[in-house]
Amino acid sequence: MADWLLIGLFAALVVLLLLTLFGFAVYSGLFSEVVVSAGSPPFSNLTVAYKFQVGPYGDCGRLFTEGCSISPKLYSIAVYYDSPHTVDPEKCRYLVGRILSEGDEKPSEAVLRMFQKYGFKMINFPAPSHVVMATFPYTTPLSIHLAVNRVHSSLDTYIKERKLCAHPRLEIYKGDKIYFICPLARQGDFYVPEMKELEKKSRAAAIEAEDAQKDNAGFFLHHNEAIIQINPESQSPNLQHRGDTLSETSSVSLEATPDSRETSVASSVLSPFASGRSRDEVDNRSEHSYSESGASGSSFEELDLEGNGDGDGATGLSSNLGSAEDQDTPKAKWTKEPIVLEKERGEE
Repeated sequence: MADWLLIGLFAALVVLLLLTLFGFAVYSGLFSEVVVSAGSPPFSNLTVAYKFQVGPYGDCGRLFTEGCSISPKLYSIAVYYDSPHTVDPEKCRYLVGRILSEGDEKPSEAVLRMFQKYGFKMINFPAPSHVVMATFPYTTPLSIHLAVNRVHSSLDTYIKERKLCAHPRLEIYKGDKIYFICPLARQGDFYVPEMKELEKKSRAAAIEAEDAQKDNAGFFLHHNEAIIQINPESQSPNLQHRGDTLSETSSVSLEATPDSRETSVASSVLSPFASGRSRDEVDNRSEHSYSESGASGSSFEELDLEGNGDGDGATGLSSNLGSAEDQDTPKAKWTKEPIVLEKERGEE
């Protein structure tokens, strides 16, 4: 009898524990409806003390704790620049900080010095005219995990279905709510200098990759020209045809000598790129791309494309290679026709 009593008490305790955990999850927002909408932002201009980091978003808790320990009464803010679904977690970029003031209010000098003492930097975020926004209850620490798993997926669906340019993604912890905000305008104003510097470096790396592709293209074309030169039967007519074809894109004349052929081939490869966008123009574009994106309201996806867009030379490269291959088609015709003419003259 005593054993059954103990088993019953134990079962009752387990049920009570499960009910307590279930009630805690419900209170944290387990069944809260996630409503995504577009409209005016829930804040005006913000003055923020922040720290910028590169790495997994799961490591941001340390920065939240550090900011709260400096000034517990201020609201927390985080800005995430990359999607963890498409970017390596080790390369994700974000910032975490505290909102020092809002609107026309100026932050306290003592608070500014305190955050600067611990290595925080200052920045002003504007209030964009339109944003994509969702809210979630912030009642317990579990609310954060529930919000991350539910709200971000809803935002992704809303933005994708309507094909909106909404970036980056802000989280503001204010009172008993978490505000998830994606600006639809002035996006460039939410990119801190550290983020812009990383983007500039990525553009420089893209330019170097483009130059490497150009060098490889020049090597392969020169290699193909060397193979054509080895054929003694088609050397003369091929040279004549190559001269006629390349004269449309290059002013360098062709002669039946190995040195002149190398010079002509190099000129024909480089001339299409010389008439296109120069490296100085690309660098100048990368320096101003953020201000332009903020004015035009383009998305962070479009900034990546611009970063990749500096690789437009890769597209131009493929088109030039295609044109070189197209020139090989009439080459066979030029190889045969002069031989036929020589035979006719011989018969005459």
